[in-house]
Amino acid sequence: MSDLTLILLAAGNSSRFKTPVKKQWLRIGHDPLWLYVTNRIKENLPSVNIVIAAHADEIPFMRPMCDYTIVQGGATRQQSLKNALTQVNTSYVMVTDIARSCVDPDLIDRLIASKDAADTIVPVLDVHDTVVYEGATIERENVKRVQTPQLSRTDVLRRALETDIEYTDESSAVVAAGGSRCFVPGDTRAAKITHTSDLGALECLIPPSAAVFTGNGFDVHGFEADKPMVLGGVSIDSPVGFKAHSDGDVAIHALIDALLGAACLGDIGMLFPDTDNAYKNIDSKELLKECVSKLHQFGFVILHADITIIAQAPKISPYKDLMRRTLAPLLHIPAARLNVKATTTEHLGFVGREEGVAVSATASVHYFDWKHG
Repeated sequence: MSDLTLILLAAGNSSRFKTPVKKQWLRIGHDPLWLYVTNRIKENLPSVNIVIAAHADEIPFMRPMCDYTIVQGGATRQQSLKNALTQVNTSYVMVTDIARSCVDPDLIDRLIASKDAADTIVPVLDVHDTVVYEGATIERENVKRVQTPQLSRTDVLRRALETDIEYTDESSAVVAAGGSRCFVPGDTRAAKITHTSDLGALECLIPPSAAVFTGNGFDVHGFEADKPMVLGGVSIDSPVGFKAHSDGDVAIHALIDALLGAACLGDIGMLFPDTDNAYKNIDSKELLKECVSKLHQFGFVILHADITIIAQAPKISPYKDLMRRTLAPLLHIPAARLNVKATTTEHLGFVGREEGVAVSATASVHYFDWKHG
């Protein structure tokens, strides 16, 4: 079906999903969940247009991973959908949530086969248990469990969403606006991931890859007189500090780049631009905490880090152990898996002339293993 756009909603905050990883970024093999679900549906609809609504902070990291149209989501599911609809110019639109990860091709075929039956086509499941509502038992035959994807006429859905009332699915908005709805059989395999316990019941989800990824970071800062020196997260006894937008902790900056490199999440300038006054003179340990949180949200666990400080002055040896004990907790690893080394340039170059310090860092990460906790 070529006159169709698929909208995938992936802008939620996963507030009920109790892991450090955002639900959208759980790894299925190597793919984050949002990409796995999109590609899985795309296989059954090769000619479909695709629009993904995502959290604004995540879009720069999603775009290198696919060629799909990605738009900024809103504060609610409905606002995310409205934002995505601005990119739709087909007569029909199919909407689903990334959390609905195991949509069967047969379910999609049923929706498309019924596209002319009503303004919106909805997969539903019957309820087999007794249902009590506000103290009264009601006929369970009249109760349906609504699923996604839902297929709608684009113009009808757009008009239905011109309201301040928040609906939890598209069909409710369409019906409230006077449109028609047709039910088709749903699929118990298309269960929605809401809690971590839901993952084990979804047979289509394979465990994350066990691969380990390594990244490198390198940074240099010149000296600045009458400024405190902070290096590796600790205060150094020195008559000079570092010339920088932040506190200039060149060791942490190189470490951040190594971590981002291992996770393929860009570089320190992408996360913390030096044009942003929010980072003026900031403690670089705060930047490291935010970087580690970002890695965790995107499905990574830090395995190991190695830092080499290249300095003619000051002397680093007295501080190496304190640096390890300071930085390791910020990485959520034991100090035994964080190494700090120091060397000089034998008085060669700007480092040898005692004009600044250079740091090289390496870090390794792996995917969060949601399968085994």
